[in-house]
Amino acid sequence: MMPWAVAGLFILFLFVAYIIVQGTRSAMAWRKAAEEGDVGVIRDILDDAIKGWSSQKRPKEIRVEVWRGIQGMQAVEVAAGYVHVSTNAASEYRQDAGRWVEVSNPLQEGTEITAKAVDMLLYELPHYRPDAAQIDVYTQYRDQSGVTHHNCILSTLATREQARNVDWDEWTATEIVTEFGGVSKLSDTGRPLPIEPLPTPEQYRPVETEAPTPEVTA
Repeated sequence: MMPWAVAGLFILFLFVAYIIVQGTRSAMAWRKAAEEGDVGVIRDILDDAIKGWSSQKRPKEIRVEVWRGIQGMQAVEVAAGYVHVSTNAASEYRQDAGRWVEVSNPLQEGTEITAKAVDMLLYELPHYRPDAAQIDVYTQYRDQSGVTHHNCILSTLATREQARNVDWDEWTATEIVTEFGGVSKLSDTGRPLPIEPLPTPEQYRPVETEAPTPEVTA
């Protein structure tokens, strides 16, 4: 009986070792492909990370509203060394003497979401470390006719080089987004206004090649 038990344990050990080796080889392959600029692999990595965050339990140190913005991220564009996502932010309200009072507007919420999103996109993507991450934050507006519009209110392009100057533990979200040059616009009353998202940086745009001139035969 004992020899069979030992043999079974040995086989189990080999099986587990095989799974570990295969997983390591797969991770190395993904990392190598991403580092070489394989856009398809980079897109898969980003999509898988966003999907994982959307179902992950909220860390205690992150506010519910901020985590909701993280879980609502959607991939917009990827390139070698670059990821671009969008998400949503809304005002936070609390009851005060039976009345709902706005305690944080969409831009303030979006700033906190952006600061956390930059951290996660630059440092927490599995098998991939992009050189730059862009986060566009949207919110809803209702015009005078009652029609609701979805507009960008904060657009931020964060580079890894800039991130080296950030004190992630001590700086406020506003200080972090300011360091990255986040773009927003306020009305005379301090309300966030719609803006155009930042364009994709030139170095991350697809290279356009001219179509070959067809040969003309006599």
